[in-house]
Amino acid sequence: MTFPLKGDDVSHSVAPTPLPDPYWVAFSPAVASLIGIELNADRMPMDSSWLDVLAGNTLQTAKHQFSSPIASAYSGHQFGVWAGQLGDGRAILLGQIANMEIQLKGAGKTRYSRMGDGRAVLRSSIREFLCSEAMHALGIPTTRALSVVGSKELVRRETMETAAVCTRLAPSFLRVGHFEHYASAQDIERLQELANALISEHYPDCANETDPYLALYKSICSRNAELVAQWQAVGFCHGVLNSDNISVLGLTIDYGPFGFLDGFQIDHICNHSDQAGRYAYHRQPQIMHWNMACLASAFLPLMELTYSGEESQALLQNALGELPKKFAQKWQSLFRAKLGLTKNLDDDIFLIERLLQAMHDSRVDFTHFFRSLSKIKCQDSIENISLRNLFIDRKQIDLWFSDYLKRLNIEGIDDSERSVKMNQINPKYVLRNHLAQHAITMAQSDDFSEVKRLLEILSSPYDEQNQYDLYASPPPSDLDPVEVSCSS
Repeated sequence: MTFPLKGDDVSHSVAPTPLPDPYWVAFSPAVASLIGIELNADRMPMDSSWLDVLAGNTLQTAKHQFSSPIASAYSGHQFGVWAGQLGDGRAILLGQIANMEIQLKGAGKTRYSRMGDGRAVLRSSIREFLCSEAMHALGIPTTRALSVVGSKELVRRETMETAAVCTRLAPSFLRVGHFEHYASAQDIERLQELANALISEHYPDCANETDPYLALYKSICSRNAELVAQWQAVGFCHGVLNSDNISVLGLTIDYGPFGFLDGFQIDHICNHSDQAGRYAYHRQPQIMHWNMACLASAFLPLMELTYSGEESQALLQNALGELPKKFAQKWQSLFRAKLGLTKNLDDDIFLIERLLQAMHDSRVDFTHFFRSLSKIKCQDSIENISLRNLFIDRKQIDLWFSDYLKRLNIEGIDDSERSVKMNQINPKYVLRNHLAQHAITMAQSDDFSEVKRLLEILSSPYDEQNQYDLYASPPPSDLDPVEVSCSS
């Protein structure tokens, strides 16, 4: 599904701006296989013209001709404020192969670039490439990343940096902001056309419902409620959950100032531009709810094609009210599984919340702790549990481990069986900021080996990969935290 609406008022036909002297920085063979790119023995494209296509220098490979690249218009709320018209300011949709849209991020100016230069930098491109593939391997819905192509062309951010183009793929890049755009313009015809196309291509079951538009709205809410629960379960912080950064397919999209939690902090802010903490870790479920309320406002004209204004509002409000329940069900299910619990007992939520509070108080490493929890045996004595040494309040955590061991014994599952299941939901490897920064630093010196190595490790995040144990360790205590902002 390429952008479903036609017309100069909804999209902008634009050719990518050529990237001088391009070279490969990163390439994902797994994503290449999705769209049938044939690879050579080095697992790079057999057709060398792909380098120039993914740099934005040409629109043709030996087998494909991208004849109508576009940038689309959308609107949205940014940091809670209506921003009006936005759009693909540095992303150009080349076209579609094998039901996947191919988009070049950083490929030059479009009509929607506003004051921007339309470029992406090497730093942010590597981060998006690695995290897209890491999230997919974690089992979290996401856009995918095919490649990063670099150049020595300079662009200005806080400092002068080199340009790069990240190629990303998705079944569709449609966002909440697309619906807000046409609703704000009171263009009901375009709004209906967009909703019909989305139902036809991605939500066909909704077409058979009594009210397809209400069913579509509920489905989008459900997908995004479950998505944010999955983020919380792996300690992922998006950083900029503006409504124009929310996929209507329930995909993680627009990797900017993201971060995975190291030492657990419930109110962690990964974006240093977010001084008020609007998009802090613990607020992500609330903000997703807020964005779905924005979508409800955009759906109101569609509902009013069938119902009165009052009835339409009531139906959408009731649908929106289901989102916290959907989130809670998924969140509870995931965190029970992270603790190795299969039965659903009333006290489990209190057990989870006590643990997270203790982890917050002691800044215990999120990924390391949950991965290590699988080593505990039901008959262990508390004194033999080394994880208790990570906590400042020993009395508090000893009481928690005592209750946890009792709870495990209620399960009645063999320790080794439980350990295997826990290690299938608690990853050993995530894209920690210090690891990404090390790969970026090397790449800025034209050494891309660490990017390739991280891609390999993060593609199997639940496997032991003992040769890479160091990559599972928390960052050194003397290492300054990596700061990321909206320019990332």
